[in-house]
Amino acid sequence: MQMFAAQVSAQLNIRIQQVEVVLALLAEGATIPFIARYRKDKTGNLDEVQIQQIQDTAKQVQEFSERKAFIEKTITEQGKMTDAIRALLDKAATLNELEDISLPYKPKRRTRAQIAREHGLEPLAMMLLDQQDKYVEEVAEAFFNEYITTVEDALKGAMDIVAELVNEDSDVRAALRHLFEREAKLISKVLTDKEQEAQKYRDYFDYREPVAKVPGHRGLAVLRGFMEGFLRMSIEPEEEQALTLLEARYIKGMSKEGLWLRKALKDSWKRLLQPSLESEFRMALKQRCDEEAIAVFAENLRQLLLASPLGNKRLIAIDPGYRTGCKTVVLDEKGSLLENTLIYVHEPGRLDASEKIIRQLVHRYQSEAIAIGDGTAGRETEQFIKKLELGIPVFLVNEAGASVYSASEAAREEFPHEDVTVRGSVSIGRRLMDPLAELVKIDPKSIGVGQYQHDVNQIRLKEKLDQTVESCVNLVGVNLNTASRHLLRYVSGIGDTLAKNIVDFREEIGRFENRNQLKKVPRLGDKAFEQCAGFLRIPGAHNPLDTSAVHPESYPVVEQIAADLGVKVQELIANEQLLKAVKPAQYAQYGELTVKDIVKELLKPGLDPRQQAGGFEFASIYRIEEVQPGMVVPGLVSNLTKFGAFINIGVKQDGLVHVSEIANRFISDPTEALKLGQQVMVKVLEVDVARKRISLSIKQAGPEFSGGGGQRKPAEVKPASVVREKESPSLDAALANLKSRFGKR
Repeated sequence: MQMFAAQVSAQLNIRIQQVEVVLALLAEGATIPFIARYRKDKTGNLDEVQIQQIQDTAKQVQEFSERKAFIEKTITEQGKMTDAIRALLDKAATLNELEDISLPYKPKRRTRAQIAREHGLEPLAMMLLDQQDKYVEEVAEAFFNEYITTVEDALKGAMDIVAELVNEDSDVRAALRHLFEREAKLISKVLTDKEQEAQKYRDYFDYREPVAKVPGHRGLAVLRGFMEGFLRMSIEPEEEQALTLLEARYIKGMSKEGLWLRKALKDSWKRLLQPSLESEFRMALKQRCDEEAIAVFAENLRQLLLASPLGNKRLIAIDPGYRTGCKTVVLDEKGSLLENTLIYVHEPGRLDASEKIIRQLVHRYQSEAIAIGDGTAGRETEQFIKKLELGIPVFLVNEAGASVYSASEAAREEFPHEDVTVRGSVSIGRRLMDPLAELVKIDPKSIGVGQYQHDVNQIRLKEKLDQTVESCVNLVGVNLNTASRHLLRYVSGIGDTLAKNIVDFREEIGRFENRNQLKKVPRLGDKAFEQCAGFLRIPGAHNPLDTSAVHPESYPVVEQIAADLGVKVQELIANEQLLKAVKPAQYAQYGELTVKDIVKELLKPGLDPRQQAGGFEFASIYRIEEVQPGMVVPGLVSNLTKFGAFINIGVKQDGLVHVSEIANRFISDPTEALKLGQQVMVKVLEVDVARKRISLSIKQAGPEFSGGGGQRKPAEVKPASVVREKESPSLDAALANLKSRFGKR
């Protein structure tokens, strides 16, 4: 990869020295989170995004280089390589340009032009191209043979040869490609007799938009309708523009050959050039739309993974249900299952028994919170629990993917003797305690925060989502003594095998006392230790640095700083006065950026970058039939797309806020103003009960939200059209309440 540093540097506008360092570190087996966090002085403080761009661009440049070398070899072996062709190959800047140059030299099936050449018609084709104003009909008779018996046959064969030559002209293809880029439109129409079946695509029954401006969600919608057989689609400029371009290049005047040549050019366009370039642009459109959708999915996933954790609290988790009841589990501070039972909160005859069970569980285990899945019957279950006034906070938890986890190998491994309903409830509770630690057990595609996720390139999607999970895990850090195998495998330098070995070794020794013990884990060598150690935390370790994000390789730096200040390392921790006295420039030999990071970390060692989960209240509406235009209600951002934001307002169907209704300023992307899980107030604009659609607005909910839906506690807004439920107590107030009622544990 090092040989491509100059090209990567030019494409990304990053200094070549930085690119060379990054490529060298990647070649040595360093991961992107490790490079971004612990090699800042070497890279010049490049972040993860820039490092990822360097890696991706280097791969693209390598693929281009390898393809160019293959084409050169192929043409040379055919004995057709010339200085002119080599100059064209050296000038080519894209894979498409390379393919255009190589087109005449590729093995072909037996084309119409090839058959015409076999019948001896190539000289006649050259005559048409030369346009020497001859009587071509008479000249054509000279080419009669056992296969060519009429003037029409001869001229038709000659035109087939001309059409193929025009198609293989790299300059022509380049010019037409520029025409496509400037003028081509994506066109779709509904297929005859498919109008009723294709109602979900009715916006595209007669659709036309410049392909360069097609947003990802519309492009993928048309492509899906096309693949499902509901829409006819094409990508092309106006035919007249293309033919004008071709004629300007080939037609020399008003010669007799020109009449036949025009026919050949039109045939080349319709039969060869247009389908070929349309296919190329369809693939490019698909790739662009894929990347846009994948980027949206990855950003939503990042926000979901970094959602606020409640922390290690004793809690009750409930997976709601109507007929089959609500599966209820009790978890301790570590997320271990203590008890499970079943309650029925939707059958009047069983309400008293269910209330008794919940009160007994709260008292017996001194539970500190209740987590309720937000799926079917979730709001009704929440209503029942809140009416009990237990004095502890109640949280509705996004349960997307919980059923996938409950039937997974990971769940069977953790709970081999429990059924799927118990596993699902446990997952809901753990998701409240630590979303990141629980969600890593689920295939990211099952979490449900994507856009056309099943239509995009699945290999690229998995690659991007895995990178996102890895980035989030390493940003937060991992408790070495409690992390599951599924969480550990995303830590820099570890992977599946080492994650299992770490867990097995931990079970053998009881717990890790220091980071150096990692070196005793089977197959965890020096390189793996270098990559992972800084991201693994050991709360309560004898060496306080083992609890922090300071890398073991930098422990001598901290010791030197402490010695220079005349204190012990322990006295540096969280000592703002001492740490402010540190001048990174005095330790330039260790790297100033590294020392700055160390000082920042020592101020708050092991600090979780996520905020603690807070309470939230939906309005007292439970079904879409209860939602009325004009209502102003609180909601949570449940999904973000390029065209708008989906908001959970407490009914089964999420409402949509179009991007134009998010802020009183222009924004092109909802992520400019909103984040996943953000609390917002929304005004109901329209309700379509039949189609189960709710149209919402943030900017019309009130002037305080016109800046883009900034977060406010729902309790601060008193919408006249909605009666709010009593607020849940804060977690601190709830704990004080519990202590007064049950005493200290």
